[in-house]
Amino acid sequence: LSDLIISKVRVKLLKIFLGQAKGLYYVRELTRMTKEEINAVRRELSHLLEAGLLVSEKRGNRLYYSVKTSFLLYPELVNLVAKSTGAGKLILKNRSKLGFVKYLFMSQKLARGLEREPEHVDLMIVGKLIMPEVTLTIKAVEKLLSTELNYSCMTEEEFSYRKTHKDPFIVKVLLQPKVMLVGDEIQLQS
Repeated sequence: LSDLIISKVRVKLLKIFLGQAKGLYYVRELTRMTKEEINAVRRELSHLLEAGLLVSEKRGNRLYYSVKTSFLLYPELVNLVAKSTGAGKLILKNRSKLGFVKYLFMSQKLARGLEREPEHVDLMIVGKLIMPEVTLTIKAVEKLLSTELNYSCMTEEEFSYRKTHKDPFIVKVLLQPKVMLVGDEIQLQS
């Protein structure tokens, strides 16, 4: 993300607004979270407001900022942040250790830090996998996120078979909003 966006303050703010479930932040709070100068934070907030990604509202004597989820590029920006920070970054960093990965995706709820149902699949990995490495990577992600993940691993053959036979589990997983970390979603669905 920082390779594409020159302003390091803007990158930090995007990570905060697009990578966490909490909705409202005020300037001093953002200054503490980013460990940047208050004027730099204010300048970048102004740019993001002007672009239409953020909205602001006054509460008492504070001005609060939140992300505008109806922003045209919001889903793509969330996916970009999910891939380049936190769990997505850790998983992609360890990708070569996992074996041959054809598809790897995480749920949007996991990516955004939202509440997930127990039957919700957080992470799906399809390919010829080295299971001990998958387990180690999953444990590292669980430690990073301080939560237990519900994940599923299968071979390409099993995935293809279950998909063509309209297995209820696979249908449900394919219908849930996801962030593709590896592979193409159109190929995944076809």
